[in-house]
Amino acid sequence: MKEYKEKILKICNDTSKGTLMETLGIVYTDVGENFLVAKMPVSSKVHQPEGVLHGGASVALAESVGSMAAHIFMNTKELSVRGIEVSANHVKSIREGDVYAKATIVHKGRTTQIWDIKITDTQNNLISVCKLTTIALQKK
Repeated sequence: MKEYKEKILKICNDTSKGTLMETLGIVYTDVGENFLVAKMPVSSKVHQPEGVLHGGASVALAESVGSMAAHIFMNTKELSVRGIEVSANHVKSIREGDVYAKATIVHKGRTTQIWDIKITDTQNNLISVCKLTTIALQKK
């Protein structure tokens, strides 16, 4: 199982090169039967003007981990996965350190999927609660 997890995480991280995920420093760190976890550093690079994590950076992290999870758990040889809706509630601010986003499947339909994404800090304090809906489209 460990070798399988490492292989999936390597694929996730390799496909992020040259993308927004790389720009934000997002790294995929854990995967399981129905979840994926990513880490993002919090620094001035992702701050809003008052010096705390920007909500948009949190949403980018949530959509990134949720979409990658959908990509992992769907048959992407035949299907393309796209995010169609993302929502977030920010409950705590953070100035520095790392945040972790864990995407867990709530509904895995043939066409749409719903992901619950919790963003926490290193002490497991809840920072944001997000929901992502993805759609699986037949490749042409």
